[in-house]
Amino acid sequence: MLFQYEPELDAFLEFLIWRFSIWVDKPTPGNALMNLRYRDERAIEPRGKVRTGLEGPGLTVSQKIWYCVATVGGQYIWARLQSFSAFRRWGDTENRSLARRSWFLLQRIEGFYKAASFGNLLIFLLTGRYRSLIERVLKARLVYESPNMNRAVSFEYMNRQLVWNEFSEMLLLLLPLLNSSSLRKVLRPFSNDKSSNSEGDDALCPICQATPTTPFLALPCQHRYCYYCLRTRCSAAMSFRCSRCNEPVVAMQRHGGSVNNISQ
Repeated sequence: MLFQYEPELDAFLEFLIWRFSIWVDKPTPGNALMNLRYRDERAIEPRGKVRTGLEGPGLTVSQKIWYCVATVGGQYIWARLQSFSAFRRWGDTENRSLARRSWFLLQRIEGFYKAASFGNLLIFLLTGRYRSLIERVLKARLVYESPNMNRAVSFEYMNRQLVWNEFSEMLLLLLPLLNSSSLRKVLRPFSNDKSSNSEGDDALCPICQATPTTPFLALPCQHRYCYYCLRTRCSAAMSFRCSRCNEPVVAMQRHGGSVNNISQ
């Protein structure tokens, strides 16, 4: 239910942030933590070089309204256009239809906007002005609000957050690469519980380390496996050896059933 109205909810939240921050000449919550505010750069440029970088008036009423139109209204309209075109399958229609031409037009506009945003990012990294295209068009620059304000977020907290983020990303990268069965085999020699290994391990498949749902016996050693584990290993290698006793497996037998040759 909420997924259908996600663009409306996002636009409403963005409007609330704009109404109680930029419209009343206050910084947004994120800018307040960084001691930043918006300044009308058009009123600064004719005066020449600014002495401290903190002087200058805030945004005008027209700048505030255009900022709301671009950030709230523009993002909402673009999100609705994308969802509507994807739902109507404009890209899958006939080559010369109006819907397909509109689809290609939307794709070109999106590509041009991304390229312009990337170019603006490079300019921002070089000059330190106007972090977005909207700020560059409106000449709304972020400057320090107070030169003597203490940091709201300490370096100790930021360091802990960075370490935890890096650690969690490393775990997300390594955990899918770890195989539970191979990890158990590596840790098995270091286990202190030696008595329960003989009975407990015989009831488990030595390949997947799980209780076999369709148990089969490897012949002639008669160690129990899962059918699919034993069958795939025997099909992959004709000279497959038992994972428990290292004896060559020449046939397989259902637990309590008849013998099946490996070549079958």
